[in-house]
Amino acid sequence: MGRQRLRRFLFRGPGLLPLLAVLAAGLLGSCADQAATGESKGGLGRLGSERLRLIQGRDRLLCGINGQLPGFSSLAAGGRYEGFDVEVCRAVAAAVLGDPAKVDLKLLSSNDRFTAVASGDVDLLSRNTTVNLSRDATGGNGLSFAPILFYDGGAVMAPAGSGITRVADLAGRTVCVVSGSTNEGVLSDRMGSLGLTYTPLRYRNADETFAAYLNGRCAAVTSDRSGLAARRTLFPNPGAHRLLAESLSKELMAPASLQADPVWADAVRWIVSALVEAEEAGITRANLSALTASARADPTKAQLRRFLGLEGDLGRSLGLPADFAPRAVAAVGNYGELFERTLGKGSTLGLERGPNRLWSQGGLLFAPPFR
Repeated sequence: MGRQRLRRFLFRGPGLLPLLAVLAAGLLGSCADQAATGESKGGLGRLGSERLRLIQGRDRLLCGINGQLPGFSSLAAGGRYEGFDVEVCRAVAAAVLGDPAKVDLKLLSSNDRFTAVASGDVDLLSRNTTVNLSRDATGGNGLSFAPILFYDGGAVMAPAGSGITRVADLAGRTVCVVSGSTNEGVLSDRMGSLGLTYTPLRYRNADETFAAYLNGRCAAVTSDRSGLAARRTLFPNPGAHRLLAESLSKELMAPASLQADPVWADAVRWIVSALVEAEEAGITRANLSALTASARADPTKAQLRRFLGLEGDLGRSLGLPADFAPRAVAAVGNYGELFERTLGKGSTLGLERGPNRLWSQGGLLFAPPFR
């Protein structure tokens, strides 16, 4: 068709109006579909998070845990898993699905945890995992880490009567370690900096590593300090084993999701931050209902009302319900409550909070503003 005939067809003939009508109908239909999806899924369709859609569609959160680390995640009496990492899973389930029980826990080894995230076998990894560059980078494991929830460090444990009281005493000895863990590289770096040699005995997982240590196959074992303390509680004679005072590294632990879904990563990030913000604001499971009633009756409490989802609708920008933050707090308490119950003085580990205190109390924890 020549240019002049085409112009006559479009602007003088019957072709333009039907064409425009079809285009308009398609555009309006698409917008309507998106609006309906967003409304039915709490804005998830509009935000474009495939992972959020999957979670809401199945009405379950799939969360990867260790399952064999007391204080963080282990099987309790009655066949129910408990611990700090498990409670984080339940807080996320409560915020997203309205029920902390709507979570399926999957036990993952240190070797298969990242594959499980990449393949979509789990929505969230809450498994004593250290944040580092290679795990975060797109060219590495491609993870998106939530805020740091536990500040730890690499350490060494040895039999109390072994004569090993400092890292330098490991020279010429064997040390058990989980293969591929950050602790393997950390000890190697420290011994190298001291100009000392040792023999690492590598095992596939923590069970094999600590079994080898208890059977005397190595002179010492290395892991994160909290992990060593947790494992020691399971030993036949915990008092016969001593953690060396030296810290080998800084190990910053956080939940992680797939970097390829930034909307879901943002949702996890702010749910986790809500637990810290709640402690800063003095919001606990015990006073949550009373504070909510007070804030609902007092429009001048803007900051509290935003956090509780009573104004501003911050949740919508994350694809979450308006009250996602108080849902998480109602499920597990604020960060301080969670820590004390699972890792602190109220637990079998009895860990000091140390750097895991709020910034206002001399620690490293803080939450960005909810506004």
